[in-house]
Amino acid sequence: MRSTITARGQTVIPAQIRKYFHLSPSDRLEWIIDNGTIRVVPVADDPILAFRAQGKGGATARLLEERSKDRATE
Repeated sequence: MRSTITARGQTVIPAQIRKYFHLSPSDRLEWIIDNGTIRVVPVADDPILAFRAQGKGGATARLLEERSKDRATE
């Protein structure tokens, strides 16, 4: 799928992509530069959902391990 950038820097998101990701006119997108490519990621209204899958993973396990160490030193 392709789209064209207008003179004002705007582009159209293809209908198939809007339907697949359930995007509507009020939704927000985040543009990320990643190793010379551009990634466009839908931003969830819920900040918790927006944060998910953005880290290196294992945050819960690391947090539980830190809390366990804290309890051991008390």
